[in-house]
Amino acid sequence: MPPLFSSIFFHAVGATAAACCYVPQKKVRGWSWQSYWLTQAAFCWLLLPILGAFLTVPDFWQVVQAAPREAMLRSFLLGAAYGVGGTAFGVAIRYVGFSITYAAAIGISTVVGTAYAIAQGGTTIVNAAANIHTFLAKSGANWVVIGIGIAIVGVVCCGIAGRWKECDQAQAGAPAPSSRNLLIGLGLCLLAGLLSAVYGISLTEGAPIAKLAEQHAAGHTVLGIDAATFCSNAIYPFSNSGAFLTTAIYCLFLHARHRTLGEIVALPEGEEKASLPVNWAMAILTGCLWYGQFFFYGFGHFYIMKVAGFEQTCWAIHMILLILLGTLIGVIFKEWKGCQRRTYAGLTLALGLLIVGKLLLDYGNYLGTQAPVK
Repeated sequence: MPPLFSSIFFHAVGATAAACCYVPQKKVRGWSWQSYWLTQAAFCWLLLPILGAFLTVPDFWQVVQAAPREAMLRSFLLGAAYGVGGTAFGVAIRYVGFSITYAAAIGISTVVGTAYAIAQGGTTIVNAAANIHTFLAKSGANWVVIGIGIAIVGVVCCGIAGRWKECDQAQAGAPAPSSRNLLIGLGLCLLAGLLSAVYGISLTEGAPIAKLAEQHAAGHTVLGIDAATFCSNAIYPFSNSGAFLTTAIYCLFLHARHRTLGEIVALPEGEEKASLPVNWAMAILTGCLWYGQFFFYGFGHFYIMKVAGFEQTCWAIHMILLILLGTLIGVIFKEWKGCQRRTYAGLTLALGLLIVGKLLLDYGNYLGTQAPVK
């Protein structure tokens, strides 16, 4: 498979894993949100990234010892900020609903994360003007920008269609959020979107760690695959552990406040229909799916760099595919059943815009691989 198509494929696999990661939560019974979230976070943001790095990155401990301390610290701190964003996302849903939260947060994350990657340009944000000029001078850059713009409009349309869906399914109409709740919810969406983009920035800032891992991978294979393919796995123990720290602090605060920490090992009385092994299995599955998006994101990033494409667009590719596939999975699980014709029309328009935007983005990347510089 050509490297560019490999990149698209692995980004799609990662986005599919992320889009499915909330499905197991429907099977959890007898646990508070903080028990479920802390358990899955321990796997996706702490245990699996560390295990994955040691299993797939040759001489990982030597990489850690030789890696720039500034890169490790920035990646960790930015990851910690991302953990706050994940919490803000969850709280925003309570105020304005899932659809508006998802569309607003993903849209903001796509713009901010991609803009920073372009301005940073693999060097430093100080050289933003020169880096932006270099990006725009590359063949296909205009198609990349147009594609991202169309996809962002598609994300907004997804949010509108999602809101219509919520009203349709409430039959008499769901109570509209108060002005105060709407203001708080949109503020949290803004915070969630900005801090979600910070995770992409943490990977950009952790690039020196991945480059060092790639040097150590020379001549090595993992399961018959060039070990350099896994070089991004060297960043995740730092960025993801930062996210775990802030998430764990919030979850433990909720446990202390509601006295629910014990339910992780012993279900409360009166929960006969609940199963502790099932809860653990669903939380671990969620963690594996969530980590899967990072794992395959690294694959996609590696292959797009291999052909000198627009590596700055990796975050946009991932976010666009995430909301596109997430919406399609919602359709498959009949979450849009019983909606009015207007809602289906809005959903169709949104999906069409996302697909067109993604195709134009891919076309721009293809042109970039053919003639890297004008």
